[in-house]
Amino acid sequence: MKKILITGGAGFIGSHVVRRFVTKYPNYQIYNLDALTYAGNLENIKDIEAAPNYTFVKGDIVDADFINSLFAIHNFDGVLHLAAESHVDRSISDPLAFVRTNVIGTMNLLNAAKNQWKNDFTDKLFYHISTDEVYGSLGAEGLFTETTAYDPNSPYSASKASSDHFVRAYGETYGLPYVLTNCSNNYGSYHFPEKLIPLFINNIIHNRPLPVYGDGNYTRDWLFVEDHAVAIDLVFHEGKNHETYNIGGFNEWKNIDLVKLLCQLMDQKLGRTEGTCAKLITYVKDRPGHDLRYAIDASKINTELGWKPSVTFEEGLERTISWYLDNTEWLDNITSGAYQSYYKDQYSV
Repeated sequence: MKKILITGGAGFIGSHVVRRFVTKYPNYQIYNLDALTYAGNLENIKDIEAAPNYTFVKGDIVDADFINSLFAIHNFDGVLHLAAESHVDRSISDPLAFVRTNVIGTMNLLNAAKNQWKNDFTDKLFYHISTDEVYGSLGAEGLFTETTAYDPNSPYSASKASSDHFVRAYGETYGLPYVLTNCSNNYGSYHFPEKLIPLFINNIIHNRPLPVYGDGNYTRDWLFVEDHAVAIDLVFHEGKNHETYNIGGFNEWKNIDLVKLLCQLMDQKLGRTEGTCAKLITYVKDRPGHDLRYAIDASKINTELGWKPSVTFEEGLERTISWYLDNTEWLDNITSGAYQSYYKDQYSV
């Protein structure tokens, strides 16, 4: 039975990956390591918590002694590293928190894997999940490829770029087997409502303003999180050692156009008069270092591994909206902070 460590598995993307691996691979023992900070929530994976091949471990990747002990006890065969601070706005106000988690935390995992595997890398793999933001900003034309030069513009993207470089360095210097993926903006269920889509869904439900940065013409590629989990599964099992794969939705939207579509769908779902939601759109001061456009060329993973998105953005967005409207209790608990009290009671933290 393979032992697989998934970091950040109580978070947004991580919970979808944990669920997929636990249900699809009963011959794997899945260890979900999460610090249960504000964006980590055990409610995200409640449906699989009793599975015989699943173990939750509360801990912080910044704690090197803890990480070394965890590897020594379980001798993992593979690592899927998703744990990260990921919100650009938070990185601007507290950049050192991003250095600690995204850089030092990744280093702790790399060292533990290298030391535990002791140069016997047979059937071992370190899979690092990263972001397209490491590439910087595009103009009106062009796409990010796997060979695009790194040019990060925010403390968040700089910390992720650094962690990417360390993963590759451990591959070249120590022979550590790794794969690395850079993904575009994810959306879907269980997304903490600080990011655009879940934040705006929550605000629309409560008739609150929808704050749009600048002129709203910033462009992003959007990837349905369940499609991302499928891609991660493929790369982990079929990706080539020491290779990088870009994962994108082939799906560019200007922020303001996305918000208008979201408003249209929300008015329909909530039975409101068309145009009601659009009145909530409020333009606010732009944030520092705001990248104009991200767009991913995902042809490599499509050609080599046969992956492509399974839904259009409109289909994925409608499914996402329906999930939040059907799970308002989850949304209320997240935004009220009630789940933190639950963790304190359960885990004495």
